[in-house]
Amino acid sequence: MLEKINETIEFLKARGFNNPDAGIILGTGLGGLTAKIENCIEIDYNDIPNFPVTTVEGHEGKLIYGDFGKRKIVAMKGRFHFYEGYGFGQVTFPVRVLKYLGIQCLFLSNAAGGVNPEYRIGDIMIITDHIHLLPNPLIGPNDERIGPRFPDMGEAYDKYLVKKALLIAESHQIRIHKGVYLSTSGPTFETPAEYKYFRTVGADAVGMSTTPEVITARHMGLPCFAVSIITDLGVEGKIEYTTHESVQKEAAKTEARMTTIMTELISTL
Repeated sequence: MLEKINETIEFLKARGFNNPDAGIILGTGLGGLTAKIENCIEIDYNDIPNFPVTTVEGHEGKLIYGDFGKRKIVAMKGRFHFYEGYGFGQVTFPVRVLKYLGIQCLFLSNAAGGVNPEYRIGDIMIITDHIHLLPNPLIGPNDERIGPRFPDMGEAYDKYLVKKALLIAESHQIRIHKGVYLSTSGPTFETPAEYKYFRTVGADAVGMSTTPEVITARHMGLPCFAVSIITDLGVEGKIEYTTHESVQKEAAKTEARMTTIMTELISTL
């Protein structure tokens, strides 16, 4: 794996992707944040050696490098999912590339269904912990040059960055929650019984991404910060018919507030 990572790194550095401070992975309907990146270099995923190709509407499939919040960043405009048919080595390969490019922190966003009855559509949830109901992305041979066989997940989401983000949200009067994110394989949205089960086991929101990337990042010692935009509700009496298009629409409405938090947070690095 390290050989493939190095091949990809050489390709990107030759095209100007040098010494980024942070990496960002943007979920469904959240790619507009990249409009704030200045002096940017863009490369389509299908032009990058060893990268998969995104197949999901709302995930444009571009790697973008430039200035953001007074820092150099690399942003993934679209991510990869287990339900697309990729193995977890492919799903998480870009995270390893970002780490070896030199990022110091990984920032992630997703669109999620809220199962906490206090949540409303359009709310932002800072993820403080997760429940991973997918195969672990670290299953298989381990390369000790990249990370340990048994990485600790006691602080999957960086407490310092969470604290800073809460202060930023408060200063801008942005409604914010802290909560537990639960990941499933997708691509189906959840049944009412599943929503009830997820809430019972301790989840506040549910989605189809993020946790494999965070586990992979922590395997390499990379601090993580992640947010969910609540685009639909899995609360009894509030469950409505959900489509991918409706999720994209609601995510887009909230993106500006998420961008404010991310911009100021990355500036503090």
